[in-house]
Amino acid sequence: MNKTYLFAGASSLMAIKTAELMQTQGHHIIGLSTKEKSYDYDTFFKVENYETINLPAITDNIDGLVYFPGTINLKPFHRLTTPEFRIDYETNSLGAVNCIQTYLPNLKKSTKASIVLISSVAVQMGMPFHASIAMSKGALEGLTKALAAELAPIIRVNAVAPSLTSTPLAERFTNTPDKLEASEKRNPLKKVGKAEEIAQSISFLLTDQSAWITGQILAVDGGMGTLKL
Repeated sequence: MNKTYLFAGASSLMAIKTAELMQTQGHHIIGLSTKEKSYDYDTFFKVENYETINLPAITDNIDGLVYFPGTINLKPFHRLTTPEFRIDYETNSLGAVNCIQTYLPNLKKSTKASIVLISSVAVQMGMPFHASIAMSKGALEGLTKALAAELAPIIRVNAVAPSLTSTPLAERFTNTPDKLEASEKRNPLKKVGKAEEIAQSISFLLTDQSAWITGQILAVDGGMGTLKL
């Protein structure tokens, strides 16, 4: 059965690769982005931000929602400012809250809806220079579990927690052969993730393939968060 899915942060490479995958399966994808349209979504809205504004009204039933916006602000803790912590928290967590609250009535119209949030391996690992991102994504993981309990059994809520993935957001960590090699060596599977691999995981959590999974943080990280070699 063809379904309708809403992607916030639709200009991200992960969102585009997930949309490509799900459109080949016949699904209708609605994109929201703070940037101009860069991919052929079935329906598209440009928004100013996700945290503080009224998002576009949508009358359709929504069978799934993915919140893609994120930040990678890596600094020593003593150099992080309160405004930087606030920006990371608003982008990663409060934006998700506003988006879910706005479209919760649409999700409740579906007989089997699913929400997928994007966390980070840094929440579980404890990594230097990741204080701000780990804090904001940690809040997102807490939101995932709380909403999974509150919205069951109608709406499932899960999160994907990637390690370093080859996307424009992470380009500065992989944009030279030396940087790429160093990143690959740190990973148990000796590779940097691909957006297509994250897309496969998101698609799985959105569809009935994962019909008995909720409240979970799915690590898609090459073993980074659990293995020490």
